[in-house]
Amino acid sequence: MSPSRRLEAWSPWLLLVATLLLWQAVCSAFNVSEFIFPSPARIWAQLVEFKGEIAKHAWRTFWVTMVGFGIAIVVGVLLGFLIGSSRIAYAAIYPLMTGFNALPKAAFVPILVVWFGIGVGPAVLTAFLISFFPITVNIATGLATLEPELEDVLRVLGAKRWDVLVKVGLPRSMPYFFGSLKVAITLAFVGTTVSEMTASNEGIGYLLVSAGSSMQMGLAFAGLVVVGAMAMAMYEFFSLLEKRLTGWAHRGSQGGH
Repeated sequence: MSPSRRLEAWSPWLLLVATLLLWQAVCSAFNVSEFIFPSPARIWAQLVEFKGEIAKHAWRTFWVTMVGFGIAIVVGVLLGFLIGSSRIAYAAIYPLMTGFNALPKAAFVPILVVWFGIGVGPAVLTAFLISFFPITVNIATGLATLEPELEDVLRVLGAKRWDVLVKVGLPRSMPYFFGSLKVAITLAFVGTTVSEMTASNEGIGYLLVSAGSSMQMGLAFAGLVVVGAMAMAMYEFFSLLEKRLTGWAHRGSQGGH
């Protein structure tokens, strides 16, 4: 591996370390109160002290997010296929979905609580509502932007509309699909955490509210760190899948580096 590639691989970790060192230095130099802005050392101490409690809430947030995200994948792919495969469906549904996506999903939480009660239901549905749109849009875009010339050639060769969509359109949409998964999974964690802050007695969102009300800001920041770490881990997981399954779409760009 060349020095430039090695530096590129290590750059996120170097930036993280530099940020933490600067953060710690500022908190120590200006004697910032831990009740206002805890230092990385204080956050780490709280993370270690309450590791059992944090792990319990983190697991709840993780599996609830995965359930909502799984539903978002199924609905997003099916809806994206419908929108991208039909000009009428694209013209009719896409503007309405855009308007729906503009609505703040946190506003749905009280409604979901009335419908499903406090607990898993609102969190799962909030994770779903906030994460299915990127998947739908990317699948629809991948299908709708299929080159007319290519479609014409396939039709001349005897391919039907369904064959073109399934055998050419869907494979061509895979880079779009995996790109959307990386965005959607981070949004899903946001949706779950927001819901847990108002409609749950478990999860990282509930932990944030509890820690904030008891003025344990180090614990609150520790919860945020855990959510960020889980989101980053899943992002990297889908990045790995993307490279393994859609390497053909990135080969040219990799060669350019």
